[in-house]
Amino acid sequence: MPPQVDDQKLLDLNNDSNTKHTKTTFNRSEFRDDFTWVYDDQPHTTRRKAITKKYPCVKELFGLDDHAKYCVAMEVAIQIIACYLIQDAPWPIVLFLAYTFGGTINHSLVLAIHDIGHNTHFGNARPSANRWMSMFANLPVGFPSAVTFKKYHIDHHRYLGGLTTEGHFLDTDTPAPWEGKFFKGPILKTIWLFINPAFYALRPAMTSPKPLTKYEIYNIITAASFDAFIVWMSGWKGLVYLVAGSVLALGLHPVSGHFVAEHYNFMRNIETYSYYGPINKFCFNVGYHIEHHDFPFIPGSRYPMVSKLAVEHYKDLPYIDSYCSVIWTYITDPAVGPWARLHRVYDMKTGEILGLESGLLTKWIDGVKSYKKDENRKLYNIANNYKEVQEFHRKNDHIPACIKFPKYYEL
Repeated sequence: MPPQVDDQKLLDLNNDSNTKHTKTTFNRSEFRDDFTWVYDDQPHTTRRKAITKKYPCVKELFGLDDHAKYCVAMEVAIQIIACYLIQDAPWPIVLFLAYTFGGTINHSLVLAIHDIGHNTHFGNARPSANRWMSMFANLPVGFPSAVTFKKYHIDHHRYLGGLTTEGHFLDTDTPAPWEGKFFKGPILKTIWLFINPAFYALRPAMTSPKPLTKYEIYNIITAASFDAFIVWMSGWKGLVYLVAGSVLALGLHPVSGHFVAEHYNFMRNIETYSYYGPINKFCFNVGYHIEHHDFPFIPGSRYPMVSKLAVEHYKDLPYIDSYCSVIWTYITDPAVGPWARLHRVYDMKTGEILGLESGLLTKWIDGVKSYKKDENRKLYNIANNYKEVQEFHRKNDHIPACIKFPKYYEL
């Protein structure tokens, strides 16, 4: 459940609800052939400053998560034991367990790698220890990804939804334009979900290549050595169990709903969503994604404390209540797909975001062949508080089913 609302806010909103608002017509086609373009900074920067100013004690939540490393070690050990136990199992059983059991654990380890990528296990003073820990968590995944993920993930936080004026993706988490053009309709979007792990692996090298680092080489060596050990210990069934589990669980799988839930803008000017359900228990609280982007150096185990400390900043925001609902919405709702992402453009010479001045943002978009030219293109600002979110909610006649609002929005 999202943070709770206070009685005074209920009264304020009840009074607001007596005011008539004009409803605008929702155009589904806008969501199907272009990204959402914004001209201001991500809301996490503003919220972080506001919370830190009002609650300086939030900094006490920074630091290490001493418990998490033992959870990672336990999951790695479980996967090794599972590989040994299934070596004589029939192939259908191997694949079934890979999807339901092993894949879920591997997905949890991938999210542990995400947490370790923020140096939450050994601190910023020991970056190499964090990289080696991420490589350890990476072992059962079957293919090297931990160090490369870290290399690109920092830009995802720094330049959320960002492109450069040269056309490079600063945030490689977002789909490329060709994905939006090709993967349309329920069937193709379902296929996209199945092969999403490949996009996450290849998209960074295709849209924003960076030099190979020594730790990436170490990652490749450790992953290959562990794979060889598994084949030696339990045969090819053990390795297939690990690799197939990772591919399947990172694709069309209930846990993988977080890939879509986190930043797909189901509402035009809402950039990030949180999920407060039970899957967080074994996924290092990745569902607390607004809180995570607000304070990326707080360990996942403490995200709930952030929203409880600064409850007024989180209780009014729309949220996700089910990852399965997110996946179903992505497949069936024409307004949701690879295009349903938000972008801002950075002038890398000045570091500034292209805004509305002199039509710079519109001119840049129209000058790139990958994006359609639109004389009536709409540019958006980000909703930062409950009144802006509420107003947007009232003016739109289509909100995807996976989005939930605090009850007082219904007054």
